[in-house]
Amino acid sequence: MRQTTKLLSAACLLASSMLYGCATTTINSGLQAGQLPPSGSFTAENGINFNVLPLTLATLPPKQIARSQMSANLSDLVRSSNRMNYRIASSDVLSIILVDYPDINAAGASGYPVDQQGFIQFPLIGRIQAGGLSVPQFTANLSSRLQRYLKYADPQVKVAEYRGNKFFIDGEVNKPGQFNIADEPVSLYSAISMAGGTTREGNSNSIVLRRNGIDYRMGLQSLQQAGLSANQIYVQDGDSIRVSSEDINKVYVLGEFGKVAPVPIIDQGLSLAQVIGESAGLNSNTANAAKIYVVRDQPEYQRTNIYYVDMQALTSFPLTSRFEMLPNDIVYVDPTGLTRWNRVISALLPSTSAIRSFSTL
Repeated sequence: MRQTTKLLSAACLLASSMLYGCATTTINSGLQAGQLPPSGSFTAENGINFNVLPLTLATLPPKQIARSQMSANLSDLVRSSNRMNYRIASSDVLSIILVDYPDINAAGASGYPVDQQGFIQFPLIGRIQAGGLSVPQFTANLSSRLQRYLKYADPQVKVAEYRGNKFFIDGEVNKPGQFNIADEPVSLYSAISMAGGTTREGNSNSIVLRRNGIDYRMGLQSLQQAGLSANQIYVQDGDSIRVSSEDINKVYVLGEFGKVAPVPIIDQGLSLAQVIGESAGLNSNTANAAKIYVVRDQPEYQRTNIYYVDMQALTSFPLTSRFEMLPNDIVYVDPTGLTRWNRVISALLPSTSAIRSFSTL
């Protein structure tokens, strides 16, 4: 009777192990890619919409699509950022000299501040608009007004203090903050230099310039690929620039790789084949080469695409070289069925040892 009781207890312990042991033991992070449909769309229990796509020439995302869209957007930015003469702005201080009239010069020795409406107050003529005009334009207007009162009206005008036109730069730069735009136009490249350049963690190929509520995403390398240059984009009053960190420009690998670690996307881009290479290839003992997945979340479209490729087929190699990775992509390699079973058995071994110990009591 005692032996029967021990056997029943051992059976219960084994059953408990089968039911609960695996639930408390991590088996390949709980991923079960084998349960995915071969293709098509479905909604998971968490409410996320998924679209499963076998990787073929027809389903291959167009190469450089993100950059081509970005380049078209940037062409508009370049056209609106032509090199222009400096425009006088509110809060600037003007120096105005009339060579033949020292008394008037003395009255304005400290300069003429431009008020918030863009006007200055000048002797004899009173208020005159300066804001929004170039220095030559304002000089011509001032001279015309002064000719009513002075015989030799030849004003010499310059901006004594640049306070009106400003831009902001933050993120991964050495000296983030607010900077003034002086008489020389400031290009995007110059703006980054004024902020001390990028930090060691800065990603010069992930820059966002915000102008009038519109975000323009670009990078120094991407601009070159689009036939543009950071020296063609001139900063305007109120612009803000942000240089992103390298940490947000990575691809993440999971599963049966030789090395599991984030892979940074270099300026020249990164392919799926390169991700596999940077991750020391597939684990020859545990990886299922027929099941390699790329998970790409697209919240703007309210869906997540899952591409999969069979690397056992030599014809799949060119596709992995053409598949361009995007930031935050996840690459997952499924284990073989035997590997998964071995992990289940390994998880149960402590329980079977306990059963043997229990049965000898």
